[in-house]
Amino acid sequence: MPEYRQELRTLGAAGARLTPYDDELPRSPKGQELFSYLPGYYETSRIMRSDAETKGQEMDLLYTALNETLDQFFVRTATWGLEIWERELDIPVDSSKPIEQRRSVVESKLRGGGIFTGKMVRNVAAAYEQGEIEVDFRPQEWAFTITFVGTRGLPPNLDDLKAAIENIKPAHLAVEYAFTYLRWDELDSKKLTWDQFDALQQTWDELEVWK
Repeated sequence: MPEYRQELRTLGAAGARLTPYDDELPRSPKGQELFSYLPGYYETSRIMRSDAETKGQEMDLLYTALNETLDQFFVRTATWGLEIWERELDIPVDSSKPIEQRRSVVESKLRGGGIFTGKMVRNVAAAYEQGEIEVDFRPQEWAFTITFVGTRGLPPNLDDLKAAIENIKPAHLAVEYAFTYLRWDELDSKKLTWDQFDALQQTWDELEVWK
């Protein structure tokens, strides 16, 4: 038994010589928080620093998982939980779509309940397009127009928006979509020289939506 204890002391001394004191531990955020609660005389303890680092890494993983799970309860931060939202709202699940477009579809479906009004149309359309949107009703024509004012060109998920509007609007109302592009008078107001214009290196399609 005494020989065993002596061997442990020998190994411990050798380990201390082979493993220098690392004052950078703990490196994990939670490990640093744990270590800050300990008395000051543990500052030079390699064992306590390593212990805080090990526990801190596990707590970092735990809090990351908790925060990621919490994100799934909100449409604008949901990732893997979007499929649950889509199935709950009877939206076809298409994982090949960009995640922002899928979020827009879910958000518009949540906004689409209630009495059909211009405000509802704006709310649903705004879920797809973060820019300014105008809705113009023409009762005498049984129609209304959605104009994308804040964004030029076609929105990337226009088909999803059209499907959402068709789902909430009365069948007797027709809907039209208007898009904004760069106007010649607006381009003239930039007062660009030909050299400056050439330096833009814009194709015709790119120039139409240039700001």
